[in-house]
Amino acid sequence: MNLKRIVFGALLLCGVAILSACKGQDEHTKSDAPLLPTIAVEVEKVQDELVRSRIEVVGTIEAVERASISSRISGQIIELPVVLGSKVQKGDVLIKISAGEISAKVIQADAQLSQARRNLAREQKLQKQGASTQETVKSLTDVTRIAEAAYKEAQTMLDYTTITAPFSGTITNKIANTGDLASPGKLLLQIENSDELQVLAQIPEALLLKVRAGDILSVEIPAAGLLLTGEVAEVAPAANPMSRTAPVKINIESGPDLRVGQFARIGLEGTGESTLMLVESAVLFKGQMEIVFVVDEKEKIARMRLVKTGASHDGEIEIISGLEAGEIVVVSNLDKLQDGQPLDIKQ
Repeated sequence: MNLKRIVFGALLLCGVAILSACKGQDEHTKSDAPLLPTIAVEVEKVQDELVRSRIEVVGTIEAVERASISSRISGQIIELPVVLGSKVQKGDVLIKISAGEISAKVIQADAQLSQARRNLAREQKLQKQGASTQETVKSLTDVTRIAEAAYKEAQTMLDYTTITAPFSGTITNKIANTGDLASPGKLLLQIENSDELQVLAQIPEALLLKVRAGDILSVEIPAAGLLLTGEVAEVAPAANPMSRTAPVKINIESGPDLRVGQFARIGLEGTGESTLMLVESAVLFKGQMEIVFVVDEKEKIARMRLVKTGASHDGEIEIISGLEAGEIVVVSNLDKLQDGQPLDIKQ
């Protein structure tokens, strides 16, 4: 019996000694743990904002003024004083077509008109003398009018042998050459005025009602490294049933780096959705992790939290999950922070 008491007492003393040793070690560990320094930071409240999705469509720069030049008559080209890239002014001669037969018709029509006028004048004189009838004068008057119309027609055909520039611009396509045969409807030249530019885009049918003449849209020209704004000038009233798109023309300012034919991207606003937004500086990216530091307002310390982000909009980033509206997050010195770091919040 005494032996049992002795053994129990010894075990009890050992247990107390072990517990005392563990407690002492724990207190020693706590005292040795380094204290995190206080970091001065700026903060921001998580906002719930209405963000409109951005939809991009593609387009091509073209000149507002452009024309395809063809002849109204058949004939051989005898003069073609322009080349590809030539700068021309409104009214400059672009093409001259052989006018041999037409010139002869003009001379013939002129002679017939002169003869008709002489006959009419003689008959009118005779009528005054009582030697001619009103019916004869009327008949010759009709003949004179027909001759005048024939002369005007021949003169118009002669005018068609000289083709002039309809506006000031640049020759952008030259198909014809001197000696070629011109015929009605056959393309000879193309001219464009690059002083005024526009973007032609095909807008999806679903977005057509959202675009109106006068709207201001963003236009990106990747080749020129430019981001511009343009005003919608024309909107087709209906979409093509095959492509389900409709042409829209957007006027843009011309510039030295802009060329006809360049590729363009046009930004359109889609539907609006309520989204949590933060400034991009509030998110720390480490490998595959996206980290924010939420302010513990009671203890004035930073709490590390993993989030999932979405698209960026004008310096802000969308927060898909991990935060709630109204929470306060750190937006500066994120690379210096640890979980539990004391904070000195700048007002």
